[in-house]
Amino acid sequence: MAKLAKKSAPEQDLFFNRELSLLAFHKRVLLQAEDESVPLLERLRFLCISSTNLDEFFEVRVAGLMQKCEWGITEADSDLMTAREVLDRVNIEAHKLVAAQYSMLNDILIPELAKNKIRFVRRSHWNPRQASWIKRYFNSKLLPLISPLGLDPAHPFPRIQIKSLNFIVSLEGKDAFGRNSGTAIVQAPRSLPRIIKLPNEHSRGPNDYVFLSSVIHTYVGDLFPGMKPTGCYQFRVTRNSELFVDDEEVDDLLRALQGQLPARRFADAVRLEVADNCKPDMASFLLEKFGLHEDHLYQVHGPVNLNRLLAVCDLVNRPELTYPGFKQGVPRRLSHGDVFESIRRNDILLHHPYESFAPVLALVQQAARDPKVLAIKQTVYRTGHESALTKALIEAAKAGKEVTVVVELRARFDEEANIAVATQLQDVGVHVVYGVVGYKTHAKMLMIVRREGRVLRRYVHLGTGNYHAGTSHVYSDFGLLTCDKDIGEDVHKVFQQLTGLGKASKLKRLLQSPFTLHKTLLQLIAREADIARKGKPARIIAKMNALTEKEIIRALYEASTAGVKVELIIRGICNLRPGIPGISENIQVRSIVGRFLEHTRVVFFNNDGDKEIYCGSADWMERNLFSRVEVCFPILDPLLREKVLKEGLLPYLSDNTQSWQLQSDGNYKRNKPGNARPRIAQNILLEKLSDSS
Repeated sequence: MAKLAKKSAPEQDLFFNRELSLLAFHKRVLLQAEDESVPLLERLRFLCISSTNLDEFFEVRVAGLMQKCEWGITEADSDLMTAREVLDRVNIEAHKLVAAQYSMLNDILIPELAKNKIRFVRRSHWNPRQASWIKRYFNSKLLPLISPLGLDPAHPFPRIQIKSLNFIVSLEGKDAFGRNSGTAIVQAPRSLPRIIKLPNEHSRGPNDYVFLSSVIHTYVGDLFPGMKPTGCYQFRVTRNSELFVDDEEVDDLLRALQGQLPARRFADAVRLEVADNCKPDMASFLLEKFGLHEDHLYQVHGPVNLNRLLAVCDLVNRPELTYPGFKQGVPRRLSHGDVFESIRRNDILLHHPYESFAPVLALVQQAARDPKVLAIKQTVYRTGHESALTKALIEAAKAGKEVTVVVELRARFDEEANIAVATQLQDVGVHVVYGVVGYKTHAKMLMIVRREGRVLRRYVHLGTGNYHAGTSHVYSDFGLLTCDKDIGEDVHKVFQQLTGLGKASKLKRLLQSPFTLHKTLLQLIAREADIARKGKPARIIAKMNALTEKEIIRALYEASTAGVKVELIIRGICNLRPGIPGISENIQVRSIVGRFLEHTRVVFFNNDGDKEIYCGSADWMERNLFSRVEVCFPILDPLLREKVLKEGLLPYLSDNTQSWQLQSDGNYKRNKPGNARPRIAQNILLEKLSDSS
């Protein structure tokens, strides 16, 4: 990298900050909510997704920054800014984003919903019949479940669960024992819906709703007989959700995580949300109780958990206000039913969500019942609750087959579900292991060993996404079905690493983290740069969720200076700066935000006309390349390479409607069709692949 270093900008001008880049992505998601070309209920859904994303951002990213500041760590991971400087910038930008979320709700979405006769009825607008029904609802559904907590020396401030709905209430008067603390906490029952549908006979239409918070606020006085509430303000606290397990000290990871999960609900606070009319002394009191600074206070004009509005999208039966349905396609070669025979004929590539995940499930189900199948091995990162895939593995184990499953217990926010899956599988005799100490197993691999005559043949599925039937409807991913001998042997060796002990074996086709993936990517990028220096056309196209790893970024800068055309499709975090004179002028970065979550990890190298394409489970981040077990697989069939190029990459480069272009200053500019025909990559693929494969 010497050539780059001579002309390089200062270090901090080469890389964007990852936390601020992630916040920029959350803003792009939010802005889908104001896009009038998006169906109205889907716009509301984007608002909710933005809120959920921001929750996770605080639970993980902000929590990590706050810990660094507390521990005195001066430098942030992503660049030369200190953790304190990053945290200060994040607080400013996060406050702007939260203000934009509530402005989107109050100024745009609620009026638009009302025009479409979907109304949130404010308590000041309840008519007598509605108020009477709501009062009965309070008495029958809420009052038996609520335990108001007056604060005094015998009743200290309660433990508040992460992201639960609560109220702080100021009171006048004395209770039955002559006490007058003046303050109480009311915790909303977590079992009750936050959005309550009014009966048709008491509303102006079938879609009139009230907020649970409004109901509690209205009748909070009934919880304190003989006392007068002088203020009632909703609040919610977000906490650090990272689980810490010392791998060197733990002898049973499952039991250790089971012990950690309850603690997550009451971990250190990182954010406090309160109603915007909350009195300053009340807000200060809450900040003190949660150990937070006023920078961590978010005063909001509306419900403190916007994600709860997602229920409306399911309650309202208005198909014209949602995306039109579609039927997932199935490649014709799989239509006759024998998946093994289809794979023997040719490799098969599935492009989700346009093509169905069902063939993968059918493969495992067929294997479970096939007497020729001797063994099944699979990695599990996220599968969903009570998944059909888990049931098929259980069936295979009961049928006497050797079933081995590598369950990654530490898949963030899916720890509890994965513990349940691991326990289920162990109960029927499946060999369950939890990967490798110190490394998350993030690879997506399935291998079936089948006796065919005198040989044992390995059938393999490799994917860019999880074995989760639910997300396969909304995430874009590729999955390869193959019985290629070299790939099968490589997958076998990776499973040996995960379940046994020994040195990493040399793989023929697959690239693997933490051993060969990073090194090989650098070599392939350098090779493309060498081709460009010879005056030949050179091109790299890469699509992934995030790009943060500095050596990869430097290699792309070097390729750009050599004349390589570098086109990056990065949905979320991107630390690379495009458009730096003399360094990244040949690099373009775009982000696609649309109906489906772009999740594929694909890289294309023109390679002097001998095109190479790799798909895999890894983003180009430090954690994926150095501290996870990941697998990246080549697309060997020329026809399938063209499929990946024409479906997985090129449509996104021509998208002029749902794409955002990263500028050299870190801002994103939305591409607009202007006088050109609007092109939406996801719509093009829907028309091409779904129900017509």
